[in-house]
Amino acid sequence: MMHPMMQEAAKQAPHMMGEMMKPMMMASTGFVAARALAGNPVLHLLRNPLLLLAAGAAAGYLGYKYRKEILEAVAKATDMGKDFALQQKENLNDLMAEAQESNETAAKSASSTETPPPPAA
Repeated sequence: MMHPMMQEAAKQAPHMMGEMMKPMMMASTGFVAARALAGNPVLHLLRNPLLLLAAGAAAGYLGYKYRKEILEAVAKATDMGKDFALQQKENLNDLMAEAQESNETAAKSASSTETPPPPAA
């Protein structure tokens, strides 16, 4: 037989546990709700592995379906980049040639003004 005090404690245990757990349950529920509302739902979705798998499959499908158009666009962009680089190289060469010519012209004019021609005797 149980002691009468223990019997009374056993009768009150569910009620007491409920009263002690109620603030913890409310706090945890509030934490979860705040976390769900405060967090960015898009980031939460992006962390879902199934969504990442589906996005990868969709990207692979579209990449395979439009592979010819993608290759053409990449080739066109590469050609445009090469043309731009060649054009800039030509412009730089032209500027260098003009600078060199102006330096030579300045050097000739400076040397001709410094030493006058000898007098004719």
